[in-house]
Amino acid sequence: MHRLQRLHDEEEGFSTAELLGNAALGVAALVAIWALLQGLGVDIINWIGAQLGV
Repeated sequence: MHRLQRLHDEEEGFSTAELLGNAALGVAALVAIWALLQGLGVDIINWIGAQLGV
């Protein structure tokens, strides 16, 4: 019982879980930014082409 209480009270595992959660959020944010920039990039290229009369 003492070992279970000690495992419950220690927070060493939580730091690993928090780091993995933060990494997952970072990856999700990068994917969202990439998708946004990809869409904007196409629009910007089309706008430049329209300005040049191409």
